[in-house]
Amino acid sequence: MITLEYFSSDDFTQLIEWIKDEETLMNWSGGLFSFPLKPKSLEWYMEDVNDISNSEAFVYKAIDDETGNVIGHISLGGISKKNKAGRITRVLVDPTQQGKGYCRQMVSAVLKIGFNDLHLHRIALGVYDFNKAAISCYKKAGLVIEGTNRDCLLFKGQWWSLTEMSILEEEWRDEAE
Repeated sequence: MITLEYFSSDDFTQLIEWIKDEETLMNWSGGLFSFPLKPKSLEWYMEDVNDISNSEAFVYKAIDDETGNVIGHISLGGISKKNKAGRITRVLVDPTQQGKGYCRQMVSAVLKIGFNDLHLHRIALGVYDFNKAAISCYKKAGLVIEGTNRDCLLFKGQWWSLTEMSILEEEWRDEAE
C-alpha cells in the first residue's frame, strides 16, 4: 500500500535522479520542462500548489507504507471548481520500482482525493499512446479511453500521439464499491 503526501522542495533531488534522460522527461512532463531537470524549474512548478482552499494543482509523492521509501510522483491539476473537473498529470514511478502495482495505487489514491476531498465530477489525463503499461494501469484504475490527439508532439523527429482518458465520479464510486 502507498500513502500520498505533498511533494516539497526536499523531494527535488530524488525526482531529478529518476529522470536520467530527455525522453523520460518528455514522457513525464509533456514538454513542460527542459532537460536536464533543475531545482529552479521545480521551484516554479511548486508555486501556489497544495492549498486545499485555493490551489488549482496538487503535487504528491507516493510513499510505500511498508518501507517508508518514496516510490513515485503524481499530480492533480487543472482544477476547475466551476466545472468540477481536474486532470492527472506527471505520473512517475521510481524506475527501480516499476511493474509492482504502485502506479495503480497512486492513481487510485489521487482519484479518491479528487472525488472525495475536492468534490470533482470528472478527472481526465493524457498519456502517450506508446506507453502501453501506463494505459493498462489507468484502465485498471477505471479510466476509459476517450480518443487520441494524433501527432501532437514532435520529439527528436518523431511524432507522439496522446491518448485521452477520463473517469466520472459515478463510475469511480461504482468501481470503489
